[in-house]
This record gives sequence, structure tokens and C-alpha cells, in this order.
Amino acid sequence: MNLRSRWIAAGLAVALVGSVSACLPGQQTSPTPSDAGASTPPSTTDGSVDPRDSRLYGQAVEWERCGDLDCGTIEVPLDWSQPNGETITVALNRHEARKGGDRLGSVLINPGGPGSSGLDYTEYFVSTAGDELLDHYDVVGFDPRGVGQSTPLDCGNGERLDDYYIEDSDLESESDIEAARLQTQEFAEGCLELSGPVIQNVDTVSAVRDMDLIRDAVGDDELHYLGFSYGTQLGVSYAELYPERVGRIVLDGAVDILLPPEELSQGQAEGFELALTNYLTWCLDQSDCPFDGGLDNARDQIADMLETARTEGYPTASSRDVNGNLMVYGIVVTLYDQEAWPLLSMAFEEVVSSGSATFVYELANFYFDRNSTTGEYQSNSTEAFTAIGCLDDGPGDAWSLEDLREFERESTELSATFGWWFASDLGCDSWPWEADETIDSLDNAAQADGLLVVGTTSDPATPYRWSESLADRINAPLLTYEGDGHTAYGRSNQCVIDIVDTFMVDGELPDSGLRC
Repeated sequence: MNLRSRWIAAGLAVALVGSVSACLPGQQTSPTPSDAGASTPPSTTDGSVDPRDSRLYGQAVEWERCGDLDCGTIEVPLDWSQPNGETITVALNRHEARKGGDRLGSVLINPGGPGSSGLDYTEYFVSTAGDELLDHYDVVGFDPRGVGQSTPLDCGNGERLDDYYIEDSDLESESDIEAARLQTQEFAEGCLELSGPVIQNVDTVSAVRDMDLIRDAVGDDELHYLGFSYGTQLGVSYAELYPERVGRIVLDGAVDILLPPEELSQGQAEGFELALTNYLTWCLDQSDCPFDGGLDNARDQIADMLETARTEGYPTASSRDVNGNLMVYGIVVTLYDQEAWPLLSMAFEEVVSSGSATFVYELANFYFDRNSTTGEYQSNSTEAFTAIGCLDDGPGDAWSLEDLREFERESTELSATFGWWFASDLGCDSWPWEADETIDSLDNAAQADGLLVVGTTSDPATPYRWSESLADRINAPLLTYEGDGHTAYGRSNQCVIDIVDTFMVDGELPDSGLRC
């Protein structure tokens, strides 16, 4: 069986605290996806060409100024099984090294997802990264294939996406399960109709091979890279495919990609339960906390809210009520960073005092990058998340109602608040395509030098034990940040910044077990 289910798009809320106050109650506009389509080269191959021999190596990025950064594009194969075949574009931006004379090269960054825009992330990264790194490296962001301003995939308008992502899923019978399978198949077919074959080629390994083209196009012999959350999947996959080209790679908020999807899903359920507990412990010490009567009572009140949202819904200032799905998204989006906890208290206070949930609704819209007024999604990160994840995981075995109930029971034991939700859909059960290439071993990565794993002890989206297990698999040192929130570099403390920067600039790996 293979259930991706509600695996949170873990990179989506990296910059939550600095952005959400500016986005509520309205939404800011994201960059418009490029109209660039696929191009056809003079000749194609029969698939016998090694990806490393693609004619697309040797490109040079033609940088142009765009605001405070430089922007450019490169061509990549639409289908890496035909590396000299039809092409699509990958969009890049760049913040140049502040000390050009001491420049060490480029460091590629990715904020996670899958499906999050790397272009949108670059300015935020530059505002939080360490001085040593910024002095010595060009910082290069990119929208992975299918995402944002790279040749994008498209699965429809806001109404169609709402039907698939926002409506509560009630799987109470085998006929419900069959209907859910049909819905996923129809959704995927709609994506294919609007996107063409891009939808079938946005898997992780294809994006990793694009990263090697980026490395070549910016003139580096080795890849230097900082990946966060799902970005660690890209980074460790690169190390597995190109171990000889690993420069200095940091994997922050690691995903252990060899764990089964069910275990990943349940790990997140447990992680968000821990984050909620930490929030409530903090909240109950505040004079304006909307809960009283202790931790168990507060958790029970939240459970009652979720039940009401599922069965009745909470009114909002919009025409849409907050259902169970939106209530969960509105809660978890604030658990990525403890600086956002006051926003969660404000949302709970509205529900407790007035029985309405407008603020929860706005928080959920922020998660989806959805305009709460028009109902349109301002980026394609949500559908990209589904397409990338399902290509990677494949459809797996079909789930029965009995399978689903057992998974729900196990998940609820790990997370009393969120367990039901992580078991409330079939995930990739009936997705019609799977990736041509997947990573099922990390033996090559374990032989590569230059890898550092960073884990946060109370990370909700990428639980700390994933960082421990991945570091062990690839024989890499583990740097631990003792704290709350998702990922560490640039949002935790100076200790983490100094150690990571020392590695990136001087090549000095810390001793494994070091804690900040």
C-alpha cells in the first residue's frame, strides 16, 4: 500500500511570520507564471543517450536585472529519458556574492514543498542568511520544473482546485473510496489536458538532473547547495546520482526518503501534535490565551472545534464556511514557527468568543496561496505538490475501507488531534503516472564527502528523527537545533548560522552530535 495522504507541503510556510501579517485579511499577488512553452530542438534521440551527455550541457545563463536580483533561464529536457529531445525552461534568479574578489562559486537553494517557488524564496533567504555565506557565494534560486515561472503545470481554476483540495473527504464505504479514486483520475486527466506532458515529468529525479544543468550553467564544477525540508530530498538525491560532483551540501529539516510514505505521513501527524502541545503550553502561560483549565482541557476544546467544523462548519466573512479541512490547515500553518503562535491564539479566540472563523479561513488561504476574495490560487504550488509527490510515490496498491480504518487508528494513536485528518483521503492511490526514475538506495550518497544534516528537535513537518536516520544512512554529521519550528538555518540562532557558514565557506564539517 502507498498512501501519501496529507503530507504537508513543508516548504510553503518558511517565511510565514514575515508575510502573514501583511497578507491578512487580503492576499498579495504572486508573480505570474511564465508563458514559456516547450521548444523542439533540431533532432531528438531514441532514449539511448546518457543524461550526462545531453547537448544541453554547456549553456550559459544570460542574466538580466530584475529588481534587486538578476534573473535568467536555462533549457532542460522535458523528459530526461530523452535528454536531447523536446525542452522546457527552468527559471533562475541570483544574488551576487558581496565580496566578488573572494567569491567561491554559487550556492543553489530550495525552500521545500514539493512545489514551492525558489524564485520567491531568494530575497527572504538573503535577508536571513549568514554574512560569511553571502560574502563568498552567489545565491541562486530556481523554480523547479512545473513550478511558478519555469514551464508550469496547470490543473484548473480556483473552483476546480477547491473541489479537489478544500472540500472535506468522507470515506465511509467502499463506494466512497471508488468515487475518490475516480475524482483523482479525473483531476489528473484535467491536469494533462491543460499542461500536456509536463504533468508526467515533474518528478524529483528529473528536477535533480535539472539541478546538475544549473550547476554547469553557472560555471561550477561541483554543486554547493542549501536545501530545506523537501529540498533535502532534492539534495540527497543529487548526492546519490552525482556523488563525484558534490561540493558542500546542507540538508536542513531532512526527509528520510527511504521511509515508506505511510511512515512519513504518520511522522508528520506526530510532529504536528508535538508542535500543538508546545504551543498550548506556551499559550496557557499568556494572559490572553483563549483556553483555560489546563493542557488536556485545551486540547479537548480544539478537538470539539474540529468536530464542529467537520459536521456543521464555521461561518466566515466570506461566502465559504470553514470545514474540517480548512480548520486543520489554518492551525498547522502557524505551527511552522513559534513566532506565529500569537496568530493562532487570535484565530482560536475568534472561534471561542464569536463562533465564527474568519481568521482561521485567512490562515488556511495563506497556506494554499489562495485569494480569499476571488477564490483563485495565486501560484501553482498546490497542484505541483500533488503531481511531484504522486509521480515519486507511484499509485501503489489499492486501499480498502478496512486498510483506511486501520491506518486511521494507528495515526490517531500518534496524534489525537490530527491523526484522523492524515488518514482522511487516499492520496496517490489512483494517480495514473509514476516517475521513470526514483531513488531507492543512498549507497552512493553515503560515499560522498561534503554533506551536513541539520535537524530541529521539535520540527513539526520534518520530525527530528528523520534527520537522525538520514544522517545515519549517508554517514553525514548531524547538527541539532534545540527548539521549535520548521528547519533551523536563518530562523533559529547564530550558533546554527556560524556552523553552517563555516562549513560552506571553509569546508569544515562540525562533529556529529553538536547542538545549538
